[in-house]
Amino acid sequence: MLQHMNPVQTPEADESSLATAAAVYGLLASLLRRAPRDISLTSLATLSTLNRTGTKRITELAAIEGVTQPSMTTLIASLERQGLVERAGDPRDKRVSLVSITEAGREYMGQRRKAGTAAFATLVSQLPPDEAAILAAAIPALERLQALDNEQRDALLRRP
Repeated sequence: MLQHMNPVQTPEADESSLATAAAVYGLLASLLRRAPRDISLTSLATLSTLNRTGTKRITELAAIEGVTQPSMTTLIASLERQGLVERAGDPRDKRVSLVSITEAGREYMGQRRKAGTAAFATLVSQLPPDEAAILAAAIPALERLQALDNEQRDALLRRP
């Protein structure tokens, strides 16, 4: 059953912010629909987290990706069978599994990023030069949005 999601209302969420967010969200959704469906979006997000942040406990990954610990355990087992991640015991706590991305996982993420970048570049190349220049000028803001998202996801690791 799908849960109804309430949008977060903040003083900064004016009409312009909402319109910008809607445009970026729509573009991302469109690009995701074009991406290969060889693994789930949660699997992809988990690989991305491991690639960006390094080795994590399964419980940490579950919290970051917003899934249950048993679901994350199943997902990690599947990624491990594909050779994209590896598990090792925590030397400090033998009950804990630590998960790391493998070299094959890093290569897979690099290939996905290249394919996504190429698809997006094709679209950008079809814009008139003035609109392409506007997008280029927005690169620092878009990179900052990504950094803010990463910071929020990393904050989940610091929760007690």
